[in-house]
Amino acid sequence: MEGTKENQYHIVMFPWLAFGHIIPFLELSKSLASNGDHVKISFISTPSIIKRLPPINPPSIKSRINFVSIDLPSVDNLPAGCEATVDLKERDQTQYLKVAYDLLEAPVEALLSQIEPDLIMFDVINCWIPDVGARLNIPTALFSGFPTTFLAFLGPPSEYNVSNSNRTPEYLTEVPEWIPFPSSLAYRYHEAVRMNRGLNTKDASGLSAGDRLSKGIEGCNFILLKSCVELDGDYLNVLKDLYQKPVIPIGLLPPTAHGSSIRSNSGDSSESSNSEMFHWLDNQQPKSVVYVSFGSEYKLASEQIHELAHGLEMSNLPFLWVLRKPEGIDESNFLPSGFEDRLIRGRGFMCFGWISQVEVLAHTAIGGSLCHCGWSSILENLFFGHCQILMPMMADQGINARFLVEKGLGSEVERNYEDGSFTRDAVAKSMRTVMVDPEGQKLRQKATEMSKSLFSNQDLQGNYIRKFIISLSQLLGKE
Repeated sequence: MEGTKENQYHIVMFPWLAFGHIIPFLELSKSLASNGDHVKISFISTPSIIKRLPPINPPSIKSRINFVSIDLPSVDNLPAGCEATVDLKERDQTQYLKVAYDLLEAPVEALLSQIEPDLIMFDVINCWIPDVGARLNIPTALFSGFPTTFLAFLGPPSEYNVSNSNRTPEYLTEVPEWIPFPSSLAYRYHEAVRMNRGLNTKDASGLSAGDRLSKGIEGCNFILLKSCVELDGDYLNVLKDLYQKPVIPIGLLPPTAHGSSIRSNSGDSSESSNSEMFHWLDNQQPKSVVYVSFGSEYKLASEQIHELAHGLEMSNLPFLWVLRKPEGIDESNFLPSGFEDRLIRGRGFMCFGWISQVEVLAHTAIGGSLCHCGWSSILENLFFGHCQILMPMMADQGINARFLVEKGLGSEVERNYEDGSFTRDAVAKSMRTVMVDPEGQKLRQKATEMSKSLFSNQDLQGNYIRKFIISLSQLLGKE
């Protein structure tokens, strides 16, 4: 469909400096730009991040997406050259990245006043964007990388902002009262302790995660979610009641089989290692391999790596393990004694650093995934019909895992309720349940069926984008 002067929109995308946030913003940009010339995009990020983004495909939409570099200020305690969370050696350094990010408010406002967009789409971290938009008379939309279920679980902003900073974690271990239907959404105690701390503890930036999320929700004109009615419609209705402003599902943004990986700055992956990996996959039986990955942000502790390695071996299943090495670990003790030798002779393959996850998941040898339950990774797996072995580690991931179990799309590895520890036996058992045991047949069948009817249904998902573009005039007050 071709745009006219009356229905062309210039949208600014401004995500947080984490690739788990940046890639969904990029996928949304591509989806919007693919619908004729109704939308042009200005995508704001730092020079280093823009260099690491994948090429825009299809090439026909490249002219509609303009990447705008903005330099990240230097701040104390943030190592030079760190422009994304993946660059940080210690998780505690994220707070200083937020300090630097907040200092972008003035230069971003100056940039926006020059380019005069019709809409600013922002992330949960840059919660100051609604104030900038109000000063410039530009509408703002919060595009949350968090799933609908997680936001519905958290409830209204009053439930997780600074006024509740003295509340104990136990309130997160029960299904909240504002969810009016049967639900399994609740944290385990060890997850609740970490989540409560994250929501309510102010860091070096002077804000907590709860402060940022509540400010963004309350300040924006409307909210966009990577969601669809067919998957989580009940929870969408809960959010609309809680927020009392437009909450708009824009579909699940299905991945493409090319160009969805990012480029590493660390030099820890290479074309030759990827070639060797795909050669190994080519020699495996269809739907036989378990893909094992915990995303770009989370680094497993040494004891977790060892127990997981033993569990992978005990499963007697072929596996492809993508692993980020923890900092400061003794290389000689990184993996269990003899593990790599047995790996070479046996059924596993390991990669360290970046790979093209979507290309791996698209390979016919992959049959399931042992994952950390990040929302984007979940959707990529389900796009290809892969059932999942669930091992949530942080943030929204525990809620995501409960939701997948609720939907019959995965099996969660049994963990200690208090401290979150797991055993090799529990890992092996869940892997075999999902991949080969008769009791997992319904899980495998449902993942395959829902892939076709929902997750990879391009017409269904694309219709959400088209409806959003049609509604822009009303949302922006131009009718």
